[in-house]
This record gives sequence, C-alpha cells and structure tokens, in this order.
Amino acid sequence: MLQRSLAKSSSTSRSPPERLFLDYSTLKHFHMGCAAASGSLFLLRGVWMLRASPQLQQRWVRVAPHLVDTLLLASALILAGWSGQYPFVQGWLTAKVLALLGYIVLGTIALKRGRTRAIRAGALVGALGLFGYIVAVALTRQPLPFLA
Repeated sequence: MLQRSLAKSSSTSRSPPERLFLDYSTLKHFHMGCAAASGSLFLLRGVWMLRASPQLQQRWVRVAPHLVDTLLLASALILAGWSGQYPFVQGWLTAKVLALLGYIVLGTIALKRGRTRAIRAGALVGALGLFGYIVAVALTRQPLPFLA
C-alpha cells in the first residue's frame, strides 16, 4: 500500500502542498517570537539571580534558553539568506550582530561570571539595554534607531 502511494505520488508532477513550506513572513514572525521569548527568559533568570532564587537550578531553566536561542539564531541565518541581506554589508545588521556579541558577554557576566552581586546587576542592566537596542534596530532597520 505504501509503495503504491509512493509510486503514485512520484509519477505525478505536482509539488507538495504549500502549507508544508515556510514563507518569509511566517519565519520572520517565528524569529520575533523567539526574540521575545529569549528576552523574557533572560529577564526572568536575571531577577532570580538577583534574588538568589533556587528556581535557577531547575532543569528547564537551564535548557529552555539554549533551545530558544538556537532557534532564534537559526531563523536569523535563514532570514538573512532568503532576503540576501548580510551583516557587514547592511549597516543595521552589522549593528545587530555587534550588539548581540555585547549582549552575550554582558549576559554571561550577569548570570554566571560576575564576582559580586553589584557587578552582576550592572551587567544585567547593560545586557537588557543592549537587548532593547537590538529590538529597536530590527524595527527601524537603522544602526542608530533612536535618531531615526
């Protein structure tokens, strides 16, 4: 039965149904949702870090951000490829990538590497500021979004 249906489907020249494929708009909205989830999880973990909450030790708290950030990065790379817009060619994408690197560094200091609570709190504030900047750049497509 399976062979018959495979043979039948391979003999026709129709393409698979369109609903199986992502379009740019759908992927862009998925990317934005991942960005919102990533920022929300980072803020939550930051608050828990400041409160020295045992919630930070839960398995899902250690795993979910990595999953969300992987999906965020993968969708960003696919969007860049599909749109033909690349960092170091488009100024606004360059600004996002450089700010992302700063966000990662400050986020690591805020959640893991900061030696004192004050250092961690300062890094958390800086990372959240960079996150806001990245969102503003994405919305305006300008490297200096607050001047646009």
